[in-house]
Amino acid sequence: MHIDLLITNTTILPFPDTEQVIAKGFVAITGTLISTVGPMSACPPTADATVISGAGQLVMPGLVNGHCHAPMTLFRGLADDLDLHTWLQTHIFPAEARQVNPEMVYWCSKLAAAEMLLSGTTTVADGYFLEDEVARACVETGIRCVAAQAVLDFPAPGVPDPAQNIKVAARFLEHWQGRDPLITPGIFAHSAYTCSNTTLQQAKELTRYHQAPLFIHVAETRDEGRHIAEPQASTPIGHLQALHLLDPDTICVHCTWATDSDLVDLTAHGCAVVTCPQSNAKLASGRMPLSAMLQQRVRLALGTDSAASNNSLDIFREMDFAAKVHKVTPCDPAAAPAGTLLHMATAGGAEALGLQNGHGTLAPGAPADLILLDLQQPHTQPFHGPRLLVYSQAGSSVRTVIVNGRIVVYDRQLRTIDLDATCDRVRTLAAG
Repeated sequence: MHIDLLITNTTILPFPDTEQVIAKGFVAITGTLISTVGPMSACPPTADATVISGAGQLVMPGLVNGHCHAPMTLFRGLADDLDLHTWLQTHIFPAEARQVNPEMVYWCSKLAAAEMLLSGTTTVADGYFLEDEVARACVETGIRCVAAQAVLDFPAPGVPDPAQNIKVAARFLEHWQGRDPLITPGIFAHSAYTCSNTTLQQAKELTRYHQAPLFIHVAETRDEGRHIAEPQASTPIGHLQALHLLDPDTICVHCTWATDSDLVDLTAHGCAVVTCPQSNAKLASGRMPLSAMLQQRVRLALGTDSAASNNSLDIFREMDFAAKVHKVTPCDPAAAPAGTLLHMATAGGAEALGLQNGHGTLAPGAPADLILLDLQQPHTQPFHGPRLLVYSQAGSSVRTVIVNGRIVVYDRQLRTIDLDATCDRVRTLAAG
């Protein structure tokens, strides 16, 4: 068996939603796929492979960020301690009108991709304007991306005439489908209150034709329904159902105010839901009914949302917060188990985004997207088991990152782009 990359003498967590750990093992990679995982006693001999010693480290699948607006790193810290409506209308929308252009989207997406890779995220679902530039930045930086072109019924960067929004989205899908192994294209319909019923239906028709995912913000705030121009039901999720938008390729983001009947609709149609707990908490939008969704077996992923509303893109940080905040109101320490959050941030998140073939695990034949974590730091001692990854780990513990069989971070150094130059360019854009 030919092996291109071999990680040896390491602790391995092949399936993050289990407690099963290989205490001293190896991971073999051939091309872009994981070929073998096992104990060191079964490690195959190899003369040609690149060998990485994983001593004192843990290997696990790379993390999946189920919802992000990568270019908005430019607006990190621009406006804080505000409700969503004020934050958007008074600060973010005006800033976007002034500053969003292809150069800004490209460089700020490179910064976001770098931040995510350095904190262990190997796959991100992104939705924004000028998404071609996001996809290009992700390919260059080396992160896997489900990239979704934004659609809304207002003049937007790259689409000054809203009547052209579906045509622009169609060109994006046609351009990126099958073009690069790191990019899966989709459409991001911003919300039911920024998209007409016709636009929503046309966006869904387009994604169905291309067998692509449709992302949409929905039920994010308590009064969202009041802002929908032509509501077709009593709740925003019911509105999407009435428009026949719900199916397994629809990814509903936030669902903070999803009702019991909404959960029935989401489950019946096999929709995926992405929760962004820190963004929802910071904007005081509310808290998604995670326990009820788990009981209904809704397909779930974990996201950061943007660096402007979080303000971090670290999924380890997100897992810790999510696991804890969902225990408080029911006073139930088992309401959001660590294993559940690890699953949502790896294999569960990948499945919610439509990524198959073992994505988010270290199973043979799965995409070789994995990370090595330093277990020698004070906050990781002693390592009693995988729960520590949720409650004690941090993105700063990530030492090495491999995406699609390629080493993109090694010993905390990003190998794909000039990070200092990227940060300098973003600072210049922010000052201008």
